[in-house]
Amino acid sequence: MPLAPRTARAIDRALAPTPIVALSTARSGATALANRQPEWRDRYGVGNSGYMTADYMPGSPGCERPTPVDAYIGNPAVQAEWDKRYADSGQLWSGQPNGALVAQVAGLTPGRALDVGCGEGADAVWLARNGWDVTALEVSGVAIERAAGHATDAGVVVRWLHAELAEAPLEPASFDLVSAQYPALLRTPDAAAERALLSAVAPGGLLLLVHHAGMETEPASDSGVDPADYVWPSMVAELLNDDWTIELYEQRPRTAPDSGAGARHAQDLILRARRLH
Repeated sequence: MPLAPRTARAIDRALAPTPIVALSTARSGATALANRQPEWRDRYGVGNSGYMTADYMPGSPGCERPTPVDAYIGNPAVQAEWDKRYADSGQLWSGQPNGALVAQVAGLTPGRALDVGCGEGADAVWLARNGWDVTALEVSGVAIERAAGHATDAGVVVRWLHAELAEAPLEPASFDLVSAQYPALLRTPDAAAERALLSAVAPGGLLLLVHHAGMETEPASDSGVDPADYVWPSMVAELLNDDWTIELYEQRPRTAPDSGAGARHAQDLILRARRLH
């Protein structure tokens, strides 16, 4: 696929982050959590426990194989679709962290990281092992349960958020790294998912969005999957203004895993953008 990278300064669109509420951990932010509880209940119609799991510590009583909170924030049809896909396979992905993530993040100073579409947790576990304070977001409850088990087996702590990105209660501008590796983000007229990605990045922080090169222009498949329904790196790049600088936007060979869905793809499209303000 011929790719014509667009620079941030060539785009004159004002970035208006979608207002989203704060995410609090089990060990910090107790006051902020208490202050926002009525707002969350009114907005989503669920109890406080529906927003995230506890920080499960290996060996803690009853948490040998933790099961995340079942409440979900988002479109139930999206959850059902992905739950079925995961349930149809004992292991959907390779179990290894994505190569582009490892290559782009290995030299960074660890901070707060958001793993968007964490799947079975390989990226989240790798980040946590390398010192990152990780929040992992996923629409599939089946996937999160597997991911939480892998994190416990690895002896690391990850916060699990069962939600669609555009609906997730994430504190704006709070993550030093927002990683979205091959995400299946649904496209909307208001670019809600794209804006949520950008909104989550802290000043000085990094957005790393990686996708399979060439898929954006593929026709709809026999299974009904249409690439036109999803968000691609070019759509996110179009929203970058002078508050951002693009550090990398190009197609690169992919170090593909030997197994798992997506193993056939040999080329990545990588967007690495840093928020300046």
